[in-house]
Amino acid sequence: MREKEERVMKYLQKLGKALMLPVACLPICGILMGIGYFLCPATMQGGDINGMKEIIGMFLVKAGGALIDNMAILFAIGVGVGMSDDNDGTAGLAAMVSWLMITTLLSEGVVTVIRPSVAENAKYLLAFQKIANPFIGIISGIIGSTCYNKFKGTKLPSWLAFFSGKRSVAIVAGVVSILTSAVLLFVWPIIFAGLVTIGESIVKLDAVGAGIYAFLNRLLIPTGLHHALNNVFWFDTIGLGDLQAFWAGKTSADVSWSLGMYMSGFFPCMMFGIPGAALAMIKCAKPEKKKLAIGLIASAALCSFICGVTEPFEFGFMFLAPALYVVYALLYGIFVAVTAALGFRAGFSFSAGATDLFFSSSLPAAQKTWMIIPLGIAAFIIFYVVFRFAITKFDLKTPGREDDDDVEAESKAVLANNDFTEVAKIILEGLGGKENVTSIDNCITRLRLEVKDNTLVNEKKIKTAGVAGVIRPGKTSVQVIIGTQVQHVADEFKLLCK
Repeated sequence: MREKEERVMKYLQKLGKALMLPVACLPICGILMGIGYFLCPATMQGGDINGMKEIIGMFLVKAGGALIDNMAILFAIGVGVGMSDDNDGTAGLAAMVSWLMITTLLSEGVVTVIRPSVAENAKYLLAFQKIANPFIGIISGIIGSTCYNKFKGTKLPSWLAFFSGKRSVAIVAGVVSILTSAVLLFVWPIIFAGLVTIGESIVKLDAVGAGIYAFLNRLLIPTGLHHALNNVFWFDTIGLGDLQAFWAGKTSADVSWSLGMYMSGFFPCMMFGIPGAALAMIKCAKPEKKKLAIGLIASAALCSFICGVTEPFEFGFMFLAPALYVVYALLYGIFVAVTAALGFRAGFSFSAGATDLFFSSSLPAAQKTWMIIPLGIAAFIIFYVVFRFAITKFDLKTPGREDDDDVEAESKAVLANNDFTEVAKIILEGLGGKENVTSIDNCITRLRLEVKDNTLVNEKKIKTAGVAGVIRPGKTSVQVIIGTQVQHVADEFKLLCK
């Protein structure tokens, strides 16, 4: 059982690592959008765009939105390439094929033809209107990478030889995507509608309900199903429409609930809570990885503060430390409930960052906006303390704490043999040949390998290549300590295994 759990965690951590590349593209986009909204409020609030300042602002908003709005596609390609055995672009192409196939087959226009009854069910219809989401992007990436890993060496009869090897990967991914779409055609709307029904029940619980909603909202981010709940609380799906009514200039006197209660609590969390959690991660990062952690996490925190784009922060750790992500969602639930009870009211048209707070504070429904200061300070401290305690107490693998072992010491390791091809050949022989190798990867200092039969591994043989050491962390895992020249050896090793 433990071995199975370790495999699952290892897979999730690999998935988290694969998401780092597309996630790294997002913080700058969020910052550009925040600056753009400041220069051009009409981009957020509507109205005419006149003058050079507003045109520049709109330009920046569109530049940032180009990636933020297509984040799911970035995830598909990033996961496809990152989860493949040798980070091959073919897997990214297969992932893109899968994404296009699934999102087309499950688009509103196609689904309503295949299943006409969907058009008669508002909840089911909404589910397929929201099908192009990060969850589908990740699923597409997994399909693309899995198909690549399984079929990149496929040999077909001579009359089909053109489609052998890597050329077969996209074809297989397409077939798998069709089957996946057929399953999702019936499963996706049921799950989505179920969450909408849960949302309708939560409405009756007032401030506590707002907290439960926020908890589920964050918890469902990785799946894309948070849209189901958002449509219940933010838009006029069941006669609520917190976001719509707020920006329409209404007040609590015009509606049947405390207007803004389903948005307000997100502000202290996104503007101050996430920076607090980010600081905890940076403080807990390994000394040799602190600069790397600062580069990724600090920019993500700034992005969240300015315009409420939280995905760069969330996807940076949710798969590395899923238990911590649950705690993170719980903190949101608590703060949203408390904020709703205290009467702080603000709204957002994009997300709960400083930009939206600034513009929404002048609307009629805005109340006690000064409370963002004490609430923000409280959020910063609590998020920081909780995250730091959890990370250190349970040794959670947040960015900067991944199992890359003693990088500083290993980076000083020197190969006794500078013939990288020869080194790779000896290592391959020591592993039992290319037929015994199932996965090839590398970190900063180590060649990370998976084998079929561990009894064929000859550590003494591997060490004759002049490597610094050999480690066996798992039944089928082998790590060869090479030092900073590991990439050269890895490249040669991959060539030998083709």
